[in-house]
Amino acid sequence: MKLDPFYLIVDSADWIERLVPLGVKLVQLRMKNVELATVRHHIRHARLICARHGCQLIINDYWQVAIEEGCDFIHLGQEDLVDADLKAIRKANLKIGISTHDEIELEAALSITPDYIALGPIYPTTLKQMKWAPQGLEKLGLWKRRIGALPLVAIGGLRVDRLAGVFSHGADIAAVVSDITQNRNPEQRMQEWLDQTAHVADGRSRHVQMHKS
Repeated sequence: MKLDPFYLIVDSADWIERLVPLGVKLVQLRMKNVELATVRHHIRHARLICARHGCQLIINDYWQVAIEEGCDFIHLGQEDLVDADLKAIRKANLKIGISTHDEIELEAALSITPDYIALGPIYPTTLKQMKWAPQGLEKLGLWKRRIGALPLVAIGGLRVDRLAGVFSHGADIAAVVSDITQNRNPEQRMQEWLDQTAHVADGRSRHVQMHKS
């Protein structure tokens, strides 16, 4: 399964309803500290929108609800990974993306054969307090050499003008949160991301193919 190089992360189905119809093909619903009934409501709404627009929906953390609601892809942080019932997740045929920040976390993630690995924060981020310093572009290259063909997601402090560096250093997918949702014109900003991500990722793909041939 090939994932789109542009990865939108939002905290409500309202954002998904607003932005996915504009061309998003990969989106994560990441809700924190909300009641399960609310999570379930947003997942159901998000699923309908994503199905209508051919967008892959990924649910952050709430794997039990994701299974119950018939979702097919989840994302787990390292703390979530410790508590998750991996047998139940695999039995439900859910694909899994995993966050990583250091070598120990990467080993833990690879041990469960995930469907992608995320590394972050690549740059300083104001989205949330992080105990890790910015990872930097060179670490993207190191991670990509370690994981090979497995998709590598870069996240944290990304902007449109940083995409070329992110992709040239090994990322397959660029994830964005606040640069779009905190922008005064999210729709316009997202279109910039879609256009530039497609352009840069296509250029990287041609470069890789040239080296293979």
